[in-house]
Amino acid sequence: MTDQLPPDSAIEAKPTSASRTTLSHIMTGNDTNLLGTVHGGVIMKLVDDAAGAVAGRHSGGPAVTASMDEMVFLEPVRVGDLVHVKAQVNWTGRSSMEVGVRVLAERWNESTPAQQVGSAYLVFAAVDAEGKPRAVPPVRPETERDRRRHQEAQIRRTHRLARRRAIMELRERRAAEGMQD
Repeated sequence: MTDQLPPDSAIEAKPTSASRTTLSHIMTGNDTNLLGTVHGGVIMKLVDDAAGAVAGRHSGGPAVTASMDEMVFLEPVRVGDLVHVKAQVNWTGRSSMEVGVRVLAERWNESTPAQQVGSAYLVFAAVDAEGKPRAVPPVRPETERDRRRHQEAQIRRTHRLARRRAIMELRERRAAEGMQD
C-alpha cells in the first residue's frame, strides 16, 4: 500500500510555511493533575488542536487524526505558564500528512525565553464530506530544517508501516496456530 502521489500529480505543492501555525494558551488551575502540574492530556489536546489546524490548512479542508507518535514530555508545565504549540506539515502522502509539533512554555509574568517542554508527531488523513480519504497537496520544504524534518518524517513513516506489517504477520501466525487473542 502506498500513500504517495504519482510524480505527475496535478495538485500543486504547498510550501511548509503556508500552513505553519502557533496556538498559545495560558494554563490555569482547571488544567492541573493530582501533582499540581498541567495534565499531560491537556497538553495532548492542544497538540492535536494545533496539528489539526495545520492539516486542515494544508489540505484545504477537513482532516482527522489517524495516529499520534512519539509524544514526549520534556519538562512539567505549571499553572500560569503561557504554552505555545508550534505545528507544521513535515511530509505528505496521497491523503495523509505528518504534522510535527513543538510545545514551549514560559511564565506569563516573566520575560525569560520560552523553554521546549514537549514534542509530538501526528498523522492526519484528509477526508471529504462522506469521510472518505481525499488527495492532499505535496509539501514543499523551504529551509534546510524543513528538508531535515521531511527526511525524518519519511523514516518515521517507514517504521510505522513496518510495525503495522509485523503486528499483522504475528496475528496471522497466531491465528494459524489456533491461538486466541
